[in-house]
Amino acid sequence: MKAVVAHELNRFSVENVTLDPPKAGEVKVKMMATGVCHSDLSLINGTIPNPFPTVLGHEGAGIVEEVGDGVTHVAVGDHVVLSFVLNCGDCFHCERAEPHLCIGGKPELGMQLDGTTRVKMNGEPIAVMSFLGNMAEYAVVPEACVVSVDKSVDFKAAALVGCGVMTGVGAAIKTADIRPGSTVAVVGCGGVGLSVIQGARIAGAGRIIAVDLSAEKMQMAMQMGATESVEPGSNFVKEIMGRTNGIGVDYCFEVIGIPKVIEQCIKATRRGGTTVLVGVGPMTERFSINALSLPLSGKTIKGSMYGNANFKVDFPLLLGLYQGGKLDLDQMITRTYSIDEAPQAFADLESGVNARGVIVY
Repeated sequence: MKAVVAHELNRFSVENVTLDPPKAGEVKVKMMATGVCHSDLSLINGTIPNPFPTVLGHEGAGIVEEVGDGVTHVAVGDHVVLSFVLNCGDCFHCERAEPHLCIGGKPELGMQLDGTTRVKMNGEPIAVMSFLGNMAEYAVVPEACVVSVDKSVDFKAAALVGCGVMTGVGAAIKTADIRPGSTVAVVGCGGVGLSVIQGARIAGAGRIIAVDLSAEKMQMAMQMGATESVEPGSNFVKEIMGRTNGIGVDYCFEVIGIPKVIEQCIKATRRGGTTVLVGVGPMTERFSINALSLPLSGKTIKGSMYGNANFKVDFPLLLGLYQGGKLDLDQMITRTYSIDEAPQAFADLESGVNARGVIVY
C-alpha cells in the first residue's frame, strides 16, 4: 500500500509499504479520508517527538475491513472515525471520566499496544504516529482507538472530527465550558481555531473576537461564527482591551503554541477569566507570568488536551451537530488531495492557504 513516511527530521515522502493483518484487539481500516494536520508537520520537524521512520497521519475516517480476535465494539463494514488517544476504560484517568488523558497503553513510542508494529518498509519494521499512521491507504489500529459513526456522514467531514474539530470545539465546550453570553477571543484561526470559534458559537458566546495574521483566515472566522476580528498586524491585546472597556475577555484561546502569544493571551483575559492553551509548541520553549499578578487577578490558565474528548461519545455527537446544520465541516475543507499529492498538501499547510486540507483515497 501507499503511505506517507517521515524518514528523518524535515524529510518525508510517499512510499510503498506492507501491512500485516490485525492481531487480537486490533482493527484493519480501509482509509477513506485523512486530514492534513499541523501535528503531522510537528512530527516531521521534531516539535512532537517520535522515532523515524514513521507513517504519518492521526486524523481520519474509513471502513472496517478486518478485525482481530476479541474485537466486539466494531464489525466489518462499519464506518469509523479514528482517535489518536486510546480509551482503554480501565486506567486511572478513564476511571475518573478523563479518557483524553488515558494511560492504558504505554508501549514504545510509535508502536502498537504489544510493543510491535504492523508496518514494514523494505522488509524492515517502521513506526506509526499515535497508534494510527493513517496517512495511508490502510491502517491497523487498536480497537480502543475507533468508534462507529453514521454511514450517511461524508468521510471527509468525519475525518476532521478525529483531531482538529474535536480539539477546537471541545476546548470551547468542554475544557473552557463557555457560559452563554460570554466574551471570547480566539488567537490563531487555522482549522483548530475555526473549530474553537464554532464551539464558542454553539455554546452561546455573546461576542467572539477572531485574531490572526491572515485576513483570509479571519474572513473565514467570521463565516464560522466570529462576531468581529482584529486587523492583521495590530496589537491585539490593546484592541481587545479597548473593545471591552479595559476589562478583557472572559475566555481567551491560544491556538498557535508560541510563548509570546500565550503571554499576550493571558494579558487579554479579564480578572477572574480563563486563558485556554490549545496550541502545541516545542518542549524546549517556556512562557512566563508575573508571580504576583496571577493570584491577585484570579485568572485561570488551562491546558486543553484533545478538547477533553470522550471520543466514543463526542465523535458521534459532533457529527450529529454537523448533520443538524449546527457545525459547519464542509466549509472548513478548502482542498482535497490524492495521497501522491501529500508533499503539496504539506506545502499548502505550511503556507497557510487552507483551513483544512484532506487526503482522499
